[in-house]
Amino acid sequence: MKTNISGSKSVALLSILVVISVLVISCKSPHNAPVNQLKEQASDSQAWAIVIHGGAGPMTKINLDTSLERQYREALTVALHTGKKILEDGGTALDAVEMTIRVMEDNPLFNAGKGAVFTHEGRNELDASIMDGSNLAAGAVAGVTDIKNPISAARMVMTRSPHVLLSGAGASRFAKEQGLDIVPPSYFFTQRRWNDLQEILKKEKNGTVGCCALDRHGNLAAGTSTGGMDNKRYNRIGDTPIIGAGTYANNATCAISSTGHGEYFIRWTVAHDISALMEYKGMSIEDAADLVVNKKLVKAGGSGGVIGLDRKGNIAMTFNSAGMFRAYATANGKEDVLIFKP
Repeated sequence: MKTNISGSKSVALLSILVVISVLVISCKSPHNAPVNQLKEQASDSQAWAIVIHGGAGPMTKINLDTSLERQYREALTVALHTGKKILEDGGTALDAVEMTIRVMEDNPLFNAGKGAVFTHEGRNELDASIMDGSNLAAGAVAGVTDIKNPISAARMVMTRSPHVLLSGAGASRFAKEQGLDIVPPSYFFTQRRWNDLQEILKKEKNGTVGCCALDRHGNLAAGTSTGGMDNKRYNRIGDTPIIGAGTYANNATCAISSTGHGEYFIRWTVAHDISALMEYKGMSIEDAADLVVNKKLVKAGGSGGVIGLDRKGNIAMTFNSAGMFRAYATANGKEDVLIFKP
């Protein structure tokens, strides 16, 4: 029997060409794109969101002067748009949080940075913290007196040291070594805060600032900065630089920044408690924040509030005080600046 060699070769060649064609088409398919390319495609379509606070306290439409209210709204808008621009341009949540808080630290309206309240001895002692939800890295400084922007020092602690929290002179020395702006303590003097100390109208002046952000890459970050409690003594440190109390961020759940009576926020680990309720009980960020702030804290006698974002960009702005300076913006065009209760 005579075998058709030519025909067999043709069939074999045709089969090889078919296989090669399938492989080429398969390689061009988006389902087989490189992992980095898929991440870039996903990040392009990922929504972003940002929420900020400028402190919670007794502010109401009756006791907040109209002119001062306008100033706060304008200041919150400037800070919000700083972070919003970074996120719109594809920047990171960490950059948005740091730069937004720096704007508020530089504004004497807020109890952070330039507008920090005075201690009993007439000094300004500042605290700040920041946390990266993508890897749970965190950094904080406490009781610093000469670092112009404590939030940037906190980020340096997170990224350029093996530590989480530095305090006092050591934190200042570290910040100076990192090239951050060091200023004389007199930089933080403002007449308004000095008058507050002299009058001692209230035991505590809130005005802590904070920011939570979700970037296009799906990463969460949170940061908080404060001058602490008006008339505080003995180098008191509140919840702001305490990770899990004043600040917390975890991509699996949420980013939280707190403001209020710090001792309660520390003991009830408010920021982390909200995250834990979401992780272990499956609660939404709104329900978790409400349970902690309006039930647990109220029962304990603590006042204040939180802002937060979950990994889908849902926003919480929950407080049990008369008011809270706050603002938010999202990728779908929603934006607002708020002070009083709804």
